[in-house]
Amino acid sequence: MFQSLSSWWGGSSAPEPAGKPFDPTDPKMNPLNPQGLKPCCACPETKSLRDDCFLKHDATEANEKCQELVQKHIACMRGYGFKI
Repeated sequence: MFQSLSSWWGGSSAPEPAGKPFDPTDPKMNPLNPQGLKPCCACPETKSLRDDCFLKHDATEANEKCQELVQKHIACMRGYGFKI
């Protein structure tokens, strides 16, 4: 499950275009994020549900029981233009 998130933490494997690197929080560069939200503040609903699920279940159960919520949060973040 965490392998899909490792690319976000480790950076993008795609080469950056010449000039200023892509900034998903810059509304001029990313029309999907017109408010300029940072990753920590984007998708609060799915983030909260995902976090609550992980707090309710131990580590062995959480990967299975929270997978759908994790996928919904990832989809929401990608909807804002974040590379996850």
